[in-house]
Amino acid sequence: MREAAFIKQNKDKWLTFENVIDNKEVISPDELSALYMEVTDHLSYAQTFYPNSNTLTYLNELSIKAHQKIYKTKKESRGRIFSFYLKEFPLSFKKHHSSLLFTFLFFLMFCLIGAYSAAEDGAFVRAVLGDAYVNMTLENIENEDPMAVYKKMNEVDMFVGITLNNIRVGLMAFSLGILLGIGTLFVLAQNALMLGSFQYFFYDKGLLWESARTIWIHGTIEIAVIIIAGCAGLVVGKSILFPKTYTRLQSFIFGIKEGVKIVISTIPFFIIAGFLEGFVTRQTQMPDALALFIILGSLALIFYYYIIYPIQLNKKQNKNANKTRYPI
Repeated sequence: MREAAFIKQNKDKWLTFENVIDNKEVISPDELSALYMEVTDHLSYAQTFYPNSNTLTYLNELSIKAHQKIYKTKKESRGRIFSFYLKEFPLSFKKHHSSLLFTFLFFLMFCLIGAYSAAEDGAFVRAVLGDAYVNMTLENIENEDPMAVYKKMNEVDMFVGITLNNIRVGLMAFSLGILLGIGTLFVLAQNALMLGSFQYFFYDKGLLWESARTIWIHGTIEIAVIIIAGCAGLVVGKSILFPKTYTRLQSFIFGIKEGVKIVISTIPFFIIAGFLEGFVTRQTQMPDALALFIILGSLALIFYYYIIYPIQLNKKQNKNANKTRYPI
């Protein structure tokens, strides 16, 4: 069937369904579920015959909105949080993988720029990290405890302070996406320059491994979720710049909703990173094997939840949709 004929045949159903989703029309949960299944079938058909089309994009977004509506009408209030983290969010996040890849590469590029700048100009590290921090670190190195900065505060105070600060950075990276994504890129570049120059500073002192094995115990998750929060900001900026088939306002509202979901997904990870920094990173005497286990385990957790798991859920959904496809 030609795409134009497919649209003409089903357009009225989609518009009716959209009115239900936008609360312009009220129907029973069973009717809503039936509509959802039909739209899912149309989505599967479009994936097969109209890949990379606006029709596919529209139906995919409509299907996600329908899924959320159905779960709201069901009595699942007690398990709402688990449903969000285990299904709703990862199911919708796959479409943002390209934005996440761009965010990661952008962050990595500025990390390298930060390291290169520190190598070329010793004053760059002080300009980025501040004289007080550099002087304190040099003093710690002279005292043969270069990572002493992680031992100065009380564990609980450090955990709470670091967690709140990291969440603040994540929210800033997200909210500044409203400036067409430019504000988000600035926050990412700033943090990446600090990280790159910071790591080069320790490399220059012959302490790269000592610093890496300590810092990345908490930094693996912390840096990863800052990048993911940056991805949320770029989703907002992208929704303003590229509204596709929607009006710019509709696209912006959808982008904000998607960005908020991404940011909410990072909060448990920010808490984990804060806990590790407050209670674990200070244990600089721990064996290298244990430090590596924590670092690699953290990396695997982030990679699975944000990359592999969303792909698996979408494949499962598409497979189930194919099994129940109606003949068209």
